Amino acid sequence: MIEAVRNDPKLDALEKRLGRVPNMLRVMANAPAVLDGYLGLSRSLKKASLPPATAERIALAVGAANDCGYCVAAHTHGARGAGLSDAEVEAAKAGTSADAKEAAAVAFARELTESRGRADDAAVRRAGWSEAQVLEIIGIVALQTLTNYVNKVAGTENDWLPL
Repeated sequence: MIEAVRNDPKLDALEKRLGRVPNMLRVMANAPAVLDGYLGLSRSLKKASLPPATAERIALAVGAANDCGYCVAAHTHGARGAGLSDAEVEAAKAGTSADAKEAAAVAFARELTESRGRADDAAVRRAGWSEAQVLEIIGIVALQTLTNYVNKVAGTENDWLPL
C-alpha cells in the first residue's frame, strides 16, 4: 500500500485550479515524475479530437477490464458529467455501446487492454474513426492503465463514492 501525500506545493496548486485533489493524485505525488507524466498526458488527451463522452466510455471499459473500482467510480462521475445515462455507463463498462461507432471504439479499447496491445484496428477504422483518433484511443488506454495500476497497487481510498 502506498500512502497519499497530504502536503505538497504542487498539490496545493492543483487544488486551487481544480477545487479538490483526488486521492489518486495524492498517491502519485510520492513520485513527482509519475504525477507530472499523468498530468501532461491527461491535459494533452483532453485536447484530442475524441468527444469527451467517448473518452469516458473508453476509460470505463479499461477500468472495468482491469477491475479498478477507483477508476470506474471516477469515470462514472465523469461520464455522467459528459451526458451519459446509467445504461450507457453500464454498456461502456461491459465494453460496448448502443451506438455502433462508439461500440467500435470501446471494443477496441477493451481488446487493447485484454490483449496487452495486440488488437486489430480494422473494425474501429471501418466504424469511422480516423488514424489520429485510433492513436488517441490508444493514448487513453495507456493513461487509464497507468491509473488503474497505481490505484490497485496503492489501495487508493476511493473519494468518488457515493456516485
